[in-house]
Amino acid sequence: MIITVASFKGGVGKTTTAFHIAAYLNEQAKTLLIDGDPNRSVLGWAARGELPFKVVDERSAAMHARQYDHIVIDTEARPEYEDLKALADGCDLLILPTTPDALALDALKLTVDALKKLGTAKFKILLTVVPPRPEKDGEEAREALAEAGLPVFKAEIRRFSAYKKAALSGLPVHKIKASNAKEAWEDYKAVGKEIVDEQVQFATASKAGAIAHI
Repeated sequence: MIITVASFKGGVGKTTTAFHIAAYLNEQAKTLLIDGDPNRSVLGWAARGELPFKVVDERSAAMHARQYDHIVIDTEARPEYEDLKALADGCDLLILPTTPDALALDALKLTVDALKKLGTAKFKILLTVVPPRPEKDGEEAREALAEAGLPVFKAEIRRFSAYKKAALSGLPVHKIKASNAKEAWEDYKAVGKEIVDEQVQFATASKAGAIAHI
């Protein structure tokens, strides 16, 4: 399975999402995380600690990819139209993280419009940095996305300080000691489970369709 994480706006948890999706998938099967962002944030994260999965930049990805069951790709922010086409064509699922604020949602709309022009439906929106209740930003953003008929993860990533500590420590959030580390990891576990379950359902449906065609 190849999972790509992309966004037209910075600060929406793109790298954090790629990192923790890779951490979750690696618990299921051998996973490679590819750093395709010129900022090399993932490689920097990895260099500060010891990870249970391998991280490489895109220049050496081809040599390593064949050894892994799953591949997660962190991409450059604000991809050009042609780049977005290549990203969408080259993965099983394109994850679009967004914070639940107006500026991020406007940037998300640009991404979705571009994907629709490309004719791809292999994307799903992930709400990130969602503020705690009683604030309703996450709930209101989810309702707006649903009304627009866009695919959104049932799970969402709440705003926790543990992610900053994890990045500084060079570890996934569930490997650090912080008051909200467990809750932070549960959020990404829920996202990872959705991804795996949906891909299994898709594979099963495809197999059944192929058999029916025969």
